Order: sequence, then C-alpha cells, then structure tokens
Amino acid sequence: MKPIFTILFLISSLTLFSQTENVVGNYKLILETKDSSSFEYELTLNQDGTFSFHYYSNIKQGIPPEVNKYGKGNWTIKNNVISFLSDKQKDFDEKYTLDFTNTKARFVTKSPRDKSEEIIKTQLKFLESEIFWMRRIDIDKI
Repeated sequence: MKPIFTILFLISSLTLFSQTENVVGNYKLILETKDSSSFEYELTLNQDGTFSFHYYSNIKQGIPPEVNKYGKGNWTIKNNVISFLSDKQKDFDEKYTLDFTNTKARFVTKSPRDKSEEIIKTQLKFLESEIFWMRRIDIDKI
C-alpha cells in the first residue's frame, strides 16, 4: 500500500510542477488610444509562488496625467485557474497598494495535442477581481 501511495503522490507532484512551469514568467499588455493615451500592465509570476504587478497609465487630459500602481503577493494554480492573494501585513506599503485578493485568471495556451495551424497566444485572462479595471483584461506572455 505504501509504494502505491508514494507513486501516486510523485506523479501528482510532477503534474503540478509541470503546470506551474508553463505559467511562470512575464506577462505584458500595452493599450493605446487614438488620442495617444496609453495603458500598460506588467505581471511577473515567480517560480516560488509570488507575483509582482505594475500598472502604468498616461492619459493626456488626466489629472495627474501619469499614474503608476503596484501590487504583489502570492499565487496558486488549480485546473488552469490562477488565484491571487495579497497579505495585508507583508505585501502592502507606500509603493504596493493594489489588493489582488479574490482575483482569478485563466491560463490559456495552445494544447500540445492541437496540431492545427491556428496561433493561440499564451496569456492570462482575468475573470474576477475586486480591482474593477482588471476584470476581462487579457495579458500576453512575453
């Protein structure tokens, strides 16, 4: 019984590790408007389960015209859905003010079994967030 349990545990661990490997990396989205305003989203998912996020906006008629916002915390993945969590005690300071708690994003990539010519970008599709401007944002992996 012990060998069977050990083998099952190792197989599940390898599966989780390989899924995490694909997700880890840098993601970026740049949006520009006709009036030359721009919005940039940068997200880094680290191997150790931490993340950092930077949002930059340059709105020509905005007050102030340039805005930088930062967030950080931990992430986990289950069934290609990444859940973000920010700890109010250690992840917030004067610079890091965005709370990613209750934020979820789907990891999208082309299946290795898909042999078609269709190009599918590896990206994160944000599904839920208490940060209202993060909902429905798709950030491409770079």
